[in-house]
Amino acid sequence: MTLYLSMAAFALASSISPGPVNIVALGAGAQHGLAASMRHVTGATIGFTVLLLLTGLGLYELMAGRPQLVDAIRWCGIAFLLYLAWRLAADDGELSFEAAARGPSLLAGAAMQWLNPKAWLAAVSGMGAFAASGDAILVWRFAAIYFVVCYLSIACWAWAGAVLRGYLSDPARMRLFNRAMALLLAASAAWLMLQ
Repeated sequence: MTLYLSMAAFALASSISPGPVNIVALGAGAQHGLAASMRHVTGATIGFTVLLLLTGLGLYELMAGRPQLVDAIRWCGIAFLLYLAWRLAADDGELSFEAAARGPSLLAGAAMQWLNPKAWLAAVSGMGAFAASGDAILVWRFAAIYFVVCYLSIACWAWAGAVLRGYLSDPARMRLFNRAMALLLAASAAWLMLQ
């Protein structure tokens, strides 16, 4: 039982901490509301869980021999973060009451995890710490625990954004909030460039 509690604690620490996926969830909750943001939450959770499973089943070893591929993923992630930052900075600040039409997509949430270096680090270090033996049952159990914890963690960020939605109903406040989120995403991209 202690192993599973340790897995859950690791999943919580790495899922709830600020990062690009959580910043987007916060912004989506503020911009589109909680219901529309849950597509992003679901996509990001599924995307990460698939990444975690594949890492535990040997993806990292395959990629370790191809540093060009690792660099390509990193640069695609940086480009994606900068694109998201630009979209947030350019937003007019008007809240969407047609959230389903303009809200974040499930696919974008999933893709964001595959382009997110924080997700790769969590997948590699988590599997290294808890399933380094390659035991497939342990890999699947860790992924199941991580799925639940990751989903709830990202959902908390979306919920926090939705709570701010009332305060941000003024377009000027929303523009300021979006630009602050854009700066955080751009800062994440800049940090990744220096790595």
